[in-house]
Amino acid sequence: MDDLAALQERNARVEAEKAWEISWTRRAIITVGTYVIIGGYLTFLGVQNAWLHAIVPPVAYILSTLSLPFFKAWWMSTVYKPKGV
Repeated sequence: MDDLAALQERNARVEAEKAWEISWTRRAIITVGTYVIIGGYLTFLGVQNAWLHAIVPPVAYILSTLSLPFFKAWWMSTVYKPKGV
C-alpha cells in the first residue's frame, strides 16, 4: 500500500512540474526577466534606445514557445520512432 501512495505522490509531483513547464506564468516571468536584464545591460553599455532594443530577445522567446507545439507534433509524426514498433 505504501508503494501505491508513493507512486501517486510522485505522479502528482510530476504532473505539477509539467504544468509549471508549460504555464504562461513561467513564460511571463522569463520574458519580463529577460527584458529587464537585457535592458539594464544595454543601458549600462550606453546603447541609444536600450529599452526599445531590449524587447527583441523576449519577443523571440515568446515566438519560439508558441511554435514549439507545432514542431513537437511534426517531430512526433515524422521523426520519432518508438522502440519496438
